[in-house]
Amino acid sequence: MALSKITDVLGGEKVVGKRIRTNMDLLDLSSKGVTKDALLNLSENLSLSMKQMAQLLPVTERTLQRYKKKDHFNPSVSEHIIQLAEVAARGVEVFGDREKFKKWLNHPSVALSGKTPLSLLKNRFGVQLILDELGRIEHGVYA
Repeated sequence: MALSKITDVLGGEKVVGKRIRTNMDLLDLSSKGVTKDALLNLSENLSLSMKQMAQLLPVTERTLQRYKKKDHFNPSVSEHIIQLAEVAARGVEVFGDREKFKKWLNHPSVALSGKTPLSLLKNRFGVQLILDELGRIEHGVYA
């Protein structure tokens, strides 16, 4: 997957500040902090409410509400937002369609012990499980 697709999921260069091309760019972005504006773009991309986003992130819904569009999240929250953006970009790439990916994200999977992929995105281990599962789907390995 091209890292630049993460930029698109977060709202483009204008929101992110530059096009993400390398892992060093990801490190810089997480250190600098992702803006609430980028999170709003991600939530729109995934069709998730701020309440649902708060359930996935290490932050409360009330804290999310207090942030203004240009405010930056701390590195820990920013890192998780970037990981979710990576899942979103990879999912659309694998399924070839955002709606198909969103349907898969909300549907229980036998390969994930009957859990929905969305429910596993609360930490980096779950994110990695979902990225691995997307890789298996891409290569035709479904179980």
